[in-house]
Amino acid sequence: MKIRNDYPYETRRDDVRIPVPDASGRTILLYGRVWRPVTDEPVPALLEYLPYRLSDGTAVADRQRHPWYAGHGYASVRVDVRGHGNSEGVPGDEYTAQEQADGAAVVEWLARQPWCTGRVGMFGVSWGGTSALQIAALAPEPLKAVVTVCSTDDRYDNDVHRFGGAVAAAGTASRAATLLAFSARPPDPAYAGDDWRELWRSRLEALEPLHHNWLAHHTRDGYWQHGSVCEDYGAIRAAVLAVGGWQDPYRDTVLRLVRALDPARTRGIIGPWPHEYPDQEHTPGPAIGFLQETLRWWDHWLRDDATVPAGHGGTTDRPVTAGTPTGTGPGAETGTTTDIDTDTDTDGGTGDGTRTDPGVMAEPLLRFWVTESHAPATAYEELPGRWDGEPVWPSPGVTPVAYAFRGPPSLVDSPQHTGLDAGSFTPFGEDADLPPDQRDEDAKSMSFEFAVTERTEILGRPRVTLRLRLDAPHGQVVARLCDVAPDGSSTLVTRGALDLSARAGRDRADDWPAGATEDVSFELGGAGHAFAPGRRIRLAVSSAYWPWIWPREDSAGFMLDPDGSFLELPVRAAPEDARSAGTIAFEEPEHAEPLGVVTAVTLDPPRPGRLVVRDVAKGEWRLELSHDPGTRVHPDGLEHTERSAESYSIRERDPLSAEAGAEWTIRLHRPDQGWDTTVETRSEIGCDEEDFLTTDEVVCRHGREVVFHRTWQKRIPRTAG
Repeated sequence: MKIRNDYPYETRRDDVRIPVPDASGRTILLYGRVWRPVTDEPVPALLEYLPYRLSDGTAVADRQRHPWYAGHGYASVRVDVRGHGNSEGVPGDEYTAQEQADGAAVVEWLARQPWCTGRVGMFGVSWGGTSALQIAALAPEPLKAVVTVCSTDDRYDNDVHRFGGAVAAAGTASRAATLLAFSARPPDPAYAGDDWRELWRSRLEALEPLHHNWLAHHTRDGYWQHGSVCEDYGAIRAAVLAVGGWQDPYRDTVLRLVRALDPARTRGIIGPWPHEYPDQEHTPGPAIGFLQETLRWWDHWLRDDATVPAGHGGTTDRPVTAGTPTGTGPGAETGTTTDIDTDTDTDGGTGDGTRTDPGVMAEPLLRFWVTESHAPATAYEELPGRWDGEPVWPSPGVTPVAYAFRGPPSLVDSPQHTGLDAGSFTPFGEDADLPPDQRDEDAKSMSFEFAVTERTEILGRPRVTLRLRLDAPHGQVVARLCDVAPDGSSTLVTRGALDLSARAGRDRADDWPAGATEDVSFELGGAGHAFAPGRRIRLAVSSAYWPWIWPREDSAGFMLDPDGSFLELPVRAAPEDARSAGTIAFEEPEHAEPLGVVTAVTLDPPRPGRLVVRDVAKGEWRLELSHDPGTRVHPDGLEHTERSAESYSIRERDPLSAEAGAEWTIRLHRPDQGWDTTVETRSEIGCDEEDFLTTDEVVCRHGREVVFHRTWQKRIPRTAG
């Protein structure tokens, strides 16, 4: 990682309050932070908009990229969603219409500022990347370009709530518990002012566990269609750079966007990464110079050629001029100047005033990492492989190749704990995130193998067609594609699932006629992978996958008839035009100076990030996850402590024994101000034959005073999934 401390521009930082209209008729002020170049010339603006609290939660990541963009001639802006951080209002569900309208209003506000040219871009990862797509679908006129990373275009079928139409147990439980704890955090009086307690109280009174909605909407109805830009890709007028990672569950969004959007305004990148920005150097790598790559995107879509500053690989005839910072204090509505970076440089270009970069739109429509065969592990510093590209998508060089199954009809009735070696539902690059050797999982499944006699490269989404017979009205089927080495080790390449009630469409739920035989077909997640000669392609089929999928009481195994069942792989031929192969490259990762957060020393031994416990007598298995980064001390004096623990338990032959639980503790403390707040939450999900059973509890304290305590208990009918 290169730390950048010299830029074409000096920069300043201002905290702002951005007015947005409220349904009540009054104005809500959203809290934002603006890093911008010190210049008398207006510049384009870049917006990152999400709920994860810029004054603490994303402060470290914000400092890596926003000052970097500002130093290269952009006003880079980070804004908290209403009801979060130091913004006014109360928290709501994910991706509400109000949240999207607020975001569009922020775009318009930025375009009106005297320091802005009127052109705005949006970027973000995860929630921020999804928000960028959703606001682009509203088409505010100033929004010209978007960079969306690890985001979803389909809230039902490509998010943490459902997996193949089935309830995503780990995704739903973990996400709901996390958002409950995050939404309960108080505003920070250092930035929100003396009204912080009243703002906090109003937020807490509005809290509602979000899985109440998620579990109640079983099929792909209007609730999920809202905010899913796949409903109308044509509504997106901004240019879109879509970025994902092969280890991220949202990677298929990139493939759909480069297929559906105008190729003259779209590019896609898929690397080997987890659910993170691709310059973070989280495993697996290699990481890339993502800021430099996105700067090419912004320069192309937000500037005229003549306005590209020096240091961008282009030329400029615009002088660097200094300005005078304004603002009077942390709560100043017009802004607060808290730092100025003074180093400048004019690197880049050829030195003779000519552009050396052919332009980001000269890149292939889709750039991707092809992973070579490798041994299974839960983390990799760097996966073996190479960068390649396709000029169009779908590619004429990718052909579906069918691999027919062989053998007699057989019963697939997997034990309920099949799936404990699935790895994290949403990996972030932790040591235990990725799936270990799949041999144990394969043994609980029905497997079909195919010898690899020559290098076989796949790119896209494999598909399976299975001929099944069920004697029960419901069932679930999971297919895993693995790369098997000569020593028998099994590396997961990709997987997919189908709740059989959704076999005719995600918008409906159809019982299986008892004793009937039907062919079902579904896609697996996208992959860019090369199987080496001498290895075997394994397709493993199971009837359970805990805790990725929540089992149903009346689910049963199924008879799988190989006759009529097959695997389709998207096999990529070596392209005739090999100009992109071996020539696609990125700069090394680069960030601005770090924030300077210090992690306090703790004497407590670290807990395993991922632990499997077996109770042999009960036949019970429990997966325990822990997150404890310790206490982080920020330069402004804030002490931020958080820790969480999740557990997922099930008995081998009892689907009704499935239980998911999570506990969070978050402490925000300013010793110099006597401000000491704690949020504690507990969330549990269980089930019986008819309902999900949920319990959630929130306790909030200021010092020793309990300022809020509430418990929710709810029964939610299980009508599908």
